[in-house]
Amino acid sequence: MSTSLQQHIEYPEYPMVSIPAGEVSLRDDRIKKAWSAQVHAFRLGPVPVTKALYSSIINKADCHPDDTRVPITEVSWLDAIAFCNLFSRHSGLQVCYEITRDGEVIWNRDATGYRLPTEVEWQYACKAGTTGYRYGELDAIAWYNENSEGGVREAGLKEPNAWGLYDMLGNVWEWCRDIYDAEVYGSYRVFRGGSWAEEARGCGATCRRRSHPTFRIDDLGFRLTRSV
Repeated sequence: MSTSLQQHIEYPEYPMVSIPAGEVSLRDDRIKKAWSAQVHAFRLGPVPVTKALYSSIINKADCHPDDTRVPITEVSWLDAIAFCNLFSRHSGLQVCYEITRDGEVIWNRDATGYRLPTEVEWQYACKAGTTGYRYGELDAIAWYNENSEGGVREAGLKEPNAWGLYDMLGNVWEWCRDIYDAEVYGSYRVFRGGSWAEEARGCGATCRRRSHPTFRIDDLGFRLTRSV
């Protein structure tokens, strides 16, 4: 692991990867629909948010040394939103989310702070210019149920994609901003990427899952994004 990635994981500073503008092809097998979308340039964290970073911002405390490089899990979509705002304030950036008295989350698209990636941004970054279901051979790039030994693993140990992003597939699922299908599932939000507990077929760039924004589980985390 590179020195810059170690620094990213161990300290509250959060270096990010610049993702170029482009176009991505998407599909939803459930409704048998395919489409393409333009993507503006943005910045994305090279690894999921770790326990060290999360603890330093949320609890103002250090976590156990053995856990510092492990992605945070057991965080809901709403937890991730709250972290984005708190970390933005900590970093002197404009918060991206307004939370109303009714609990509605409003995204200020012009804000400079940290936020969750959209589905389009996440898939575009995951593929990193490739066209297949994965950006590499699964065992080389991802922790999943056949090699994880039954738990979340240190971030950044597997091979990155072509844009220097680690663990885009496997290790932990990652919350995205988007609602999955409001007409069918109401407020359920999307998460992407597969996890340490997932079968191989669930670790792919186009695999989509969803749950309620209060849902927490031991293989679901998140990654930070900033607009350019």
